[in-house]
This record gives sequence, C-alpha cells and structure tokens, in this order.
Amino acid sequence: MPVLVLTRALLLVGDSLSLRNVSQFTRIAPFRDKVRFLSDSGSLTLASLGLKNEVKTVSANEKNKLQKGVSTIEVPKSRVKKKVSGNKTGLIKERNPIDIKTAPFAAESFSELGLPPLLVERLEKEGFMVPTDVQAAAVPTVLKNHDVVIQSYTGSGKTLAYVLPILSQVGPLSGEISNGSETGNKVGIEAVIVAPSRELGMQIVREVEKLLGPADKKLVQQLVGGANRSRQEEALRKNKPAIVVGTPGRIAEISAAGKLPTHGCRYLVLDEVDQLLAVNFREDMQRILDHVGRRPGARRGESNSPLVKRSARQTIMVSATVPFSVIRAARSWGCDPLLVQANKVVPLESVPPSGPVNIPGTPPTASSSSNVQVMPSVQSLPPNLQHYYTITRIQHKVDMLRRCVHALDAKCVIAFMNHTKQLKDAVFKLEARGMKAAELHGDLSKLVRSTILKKFRNGEVRVLLTNELSARGLDLPECDLVVNLGLPTDSVHYAHRAGRTGRLGREGTVVTICEEPEVFVVKKLQKQLSLSIQACEFSDGNLVITED
Repeated sequence: MPVLVLTRALLLVGDSLSLRNVSQFTRIAPFRDKVRFLSDSGSLTLASLGLKNEVKTVSANEKNKLQKGVSTIEVPKSRVKKKVSGNKTGLIKERNPIDIKTAPFAAESFSELGLPPLLVERLEKEGFMVPTDVQAAAVPTVLKNHDVVIQSYTGSGKTLAYVLPILSQVGPLSGEISNGSETGNKVGIEAVIVAPSRELGMQIVREVEKLLGPADKKLVQQLVGGANRSRQEEALRKNKPAIVVGTPGRIAEISAAGKLPTHGCRYLVLDEVDQLLAVNFREDMQRILDHVGRRPGARRGESNSPLVKRSARQTIMVSATVPFSVIRAARSWGCDPLLVQANKVVPLESVPPSGPVNIPGTPPTASSSSNVQVMPSVQSLPPNLQHYYTITRIQHKVDMLRRCVHALDAKCVIAFMNHTKQLKDAVFKLEARGMKAAELHGDLSKLVRSTILKKFRNGEVRVLLTNELSARGLDLPECDLVVNLGLPTDSVHYAHRAGRTGRLGREGTVVTICEEPEVFVVKKLQKQLSLSIQACEFSDGNLVITED
C-alpha cells in the first residue's frame, strides 16, 4: 500500500520531486534510507526508488493541435476486494486503468474509441463520422468503468458522449448477449438518465431512439412530468425498457410506488447536474441516489462507503458549467470521479475549491457571483460566437429586438425574458409588426410546446420568446441568434443561454439589450467569462459597433 501511495504522489507532480517536499514521504519505512541517500543529488525520481516510470509521451496530432512531450499519467488499477452484504458475499467490480491526458484525445473516427462495430455502423448511417473533442475524451473514459463529470460547452455533443458508452454495453448494438446480472436475476433497467426538464428528457430519448432504430426504440422509455403517469407505468410493464430517461419528480414518484426496479442498474446519468442540485429537486434526487444501482442488502448508512460505491452503479454527471457545488456533489456521489473536458481528463480531487457555493436554483444575492467557480469561456461557451450589447429604454426593448433581427438577417431567433407574464405581450408586439413569433414556457401543455418547437424548426416561427426554461437542453441547431431581453442572473445562465446558438461548430450571435443602469452587469459578465462583449447600435438596418 505505501508503494502505491508514493508512486501516485510522484506521478501527480511529475517524474521528479524537489527535496523540499520529500520530508512528508520519509515516514514510509521502505524508502527512508533511499530518500536520505539521495539528499545530496537534489532530486527524487521513480527510477531511483526502483519503481517503474508510468509517464509516457503523446506525439503531436494535427487535428487537436497537440504539443510534443505532453505527459500521460496512468491511474493504478484498483484491486478486487470482497464485499459482504447481509449473508451474501460478492466480488467488487474493479475499475480499469485509464490514461489521464493533459491534452485532447486523438480520434479520427468512432471506431477508434472502442465502440462495437454495430454501433459505429449505426452512427455512420445517421451521419456521425468524426467524434467531437469531448466525445473522444469521454467515451473511452466511461468505457473504462470510471465515474466521471463531463464538462464542455453547450452544443459540443455531450449527450452522445455518455449515450454511446451505455449503448455499447446495453441493448442490441452492444453485439453481446446479456446473461443477466451478477446475482443471476433477469436483466431489467440498466441505465437511468435524469434531466431537470421535460424538453431535455425528450431530446435525450430522441437521440437514443435514433441510434436504436425503429425496431428497438422500445428499449428506451421516457418518464417525464406533465404526461399521464399510468400510461408510463403500463409502458414500463409492457416494453421492459433497458434505459429510462426522465425528470427527478416522475422517476422518484414511480420508484416510490414500486413500479421502477432500479437496484441492479449499471449506469446513473445526471444531465445538467448543476440544475439537479436545486432545492426543489433535493428530496427526489435523494431517493434516486439511494435506489438506483444500490443493492437491496446495502443499508442507507452504508451507501456512501467506498466499497458500496465501487460495487454498485457507474455515476456520470454532465453539465456545460461546473461550479464547486457540482464538484462537491460528485465527490460524495461517485467513487474517485474524473473530470472530463474537451482538452483533458484529470482526477476531480485535483480541482481546487473556490470557497462558499451558491446552490443553483436559489435566488442570487449581491455576493453570489463570488461564490460560483466560473469556467473559462473556451470551456463553457461555443467557440464561434460574436457577443454584443446595445442600450435602450425598457419600453423600447421589443422594438429593438425587431430591429436587431432585421439588421442581422436572422432566420431563427431565441429571445430570453425573465418573467413569463412578459412573453405574451412581446409576441403581440412582434406579430403586430409582421414578424412571426411564439411564446414557450412551462405553463403550456406538452402538446402545445411540441407544436411550437416543430414550427420553429420548420421556419414557421421566426422568433421564439421564452424564459429560462429553454436555456438548457433544447437542441435547436437552426438558431442563429440569441437575444437577452432580460439580463441573465449570472455568468452561468449567460453561458447556457448563449449556447443555444453556434452549436457543433456553427457560427452564432448573442445580443444583450439592456438599459443604461444595467451596463455594469454586462461588464461583469464579460470579465467573469473572459470574453469580449462589444457595444453596438442598430442603425439603417445595420449593426454598427460603437465606443463604450
């Protein structure tokens, strides 16, 4: 055990360790003499301790712009230990080693990521030929059975980053015949995907159904609020899905009724995990965490022990922004989780804390901005965006929106307002000036919302006015302009709103329409996200950049 501890410590700091930090290791008896002997040489290396050097180098890759000599650290393989639960004894599933790279994984095709041929063939049929950076980093990491936090900007392909590893192990595309779980029980639900909104949940279901194909799409079942619960329970009984996608309230509700057996579940995915930490989800999330992938023999008090975590489910958390509240939750819910980004994979323990945390979903305070760990714009925002702001009076904001749309010749526009009651009035004003518009918010029925989104995708609606509901999860590649009629409450909300455009490498524009006293908020967002938000005006049908 001391060998592993010292080896890992040395690897985390590189191939050598300065003598200023050696003293803390001299308490390990087998190495005390060697450390003293090396005190004259001025450095401590793995080779000098008689240990194998695990540091490798990655050659340059033109696609990902790697630099030669980037180090790769290999996490030691965990040993298989016995787990005792009640009168039953079983082997704990071991975690496979994974290369943690400080630069992007190089992958020119999905077949290089270790996916089964049937799944690769289906991806190519759907037009997915080359994985995105976050997919190339996340897929092999998840396949190595590691708990992960996947963080990348909106529209970078995070959904497929966790769906592909699951489908490679679950369902007909895995190419393997399942023989049941370790306990010999009949295979049931093997993956539970939790999303904070109905729209995001339904979007995930569509992505999975697209890959499964018409013949096998019953293997995925949605359990979202606002739909008939009894029909969902009947579909669970009849279709016997392997993957369940839903909102926290509905999943917890059906689970509490005994209609959702998930103790043998292999995967738990928490999409937009920072939103799932909101106070209104707390009770439902606690039930999900206690029941999904938890063997019946494990008592509640044991659920946080490393042995129980390692023997149970694999936890995957996803978000475009990762405040420290997410890091803290991941350390509690997962087992030695890794942080996966488009350009690196690192142990979550290496991410430094950022002080007190403002829990997402709670009203912001004057000091809340200092409590959120803000990711750099290169990580939390699509790369091909142009950011602007313009100043007007509050009564002229909707008219400024119309002028903005005409000046940029935008075809599909999403405009955000902070209050639902303002949406209808804004739609009326735009329609009165001949611009097709529609409102989208949580008070509308599921059918109405689906109809509005379909019209927006088809071009029948040019401007979609919405509240924070659409800031997350909606995949609308057609959107080429995002307008903030109401200022976002913080940099995280700005990043999620802006991520509705410029998805998957496309170009997009973000315009914030504010009043004179609100300019300081725009400047604050600009500083926190490390980006340039240029002042502009809309004159004679053109966007004109002005001096601040």
